[in-house]
Amino acid sequence: MTVLVGKLAPDFTAAAVMGNNEINEAFSLNNHLDGKYGVVFFYPLDFTFVCPSELIAFDHRLDEFKKRNTEVIGISIDSQFTHLAWKNTPINNGGIGQVRYPLVADIKHEICRAYDVEHKDGVAFRGSFLIDRSGVVRHQVVNDLPLGRDIDEMLRMVDALQFHEEHGEVCPAGWSKGKAGMDASSEGVSKYLAEHAEKL
Repeated sequence: MTVLVGKLAPDFTAAAVMGNNEINEAFSLNNHLDGKYGVVFFYPLDFTFVCPSELIAFDHRLDEFKKRNTEVIGISIDSQFTHLAWKNTPINNGGIGQVRYPLVADIKHEICRAYDVEHKDGVAFRGSFLIDRSGVVRHQVVNDLPLGRDIDEMLRMVDALQFHEEHGEVCPAGWSKGKAGMDASSEGVSKYLAEHAEKL
């Protein structure tokens, strides 16, 4: 599997259902991000089982991502019309309701192949990619099909990246917003461990 961390996120142009249910036949990753942070996540299929829980969880946290200047984009191999039908299906019938972020139609499988998350059966693994304001992938995680994601962990990664960019410090194990960072030096690690090793 390709490691995209440290590389430019593959750009793409494809049809997408936008948050307001309009269909954009030429949705572009780079144009949509336009200097913002981005979370691009792949999921196997519309109208399945683990997937709606993840898409709803992303939507429940969308305001938190927006506060962090971060756009969320979902992608599967379904068409834009299937995406729209799933949005228009009530949650208590297995739908996702009116999620407010774009759902991209990767019907040619070109995007999941560019991100190297295509499963042997043709759907996408549960791949998640955090993209910085320069378009570089800074974090990626790929789950097998039965394993749902922790969306709060992606928020933590956004916080960690932004903390590092703002303060220049690195984020040790278990770091979360409000906790101490570490100076990336021998003195910094010694100081951090002397104060925090017991709690790791």
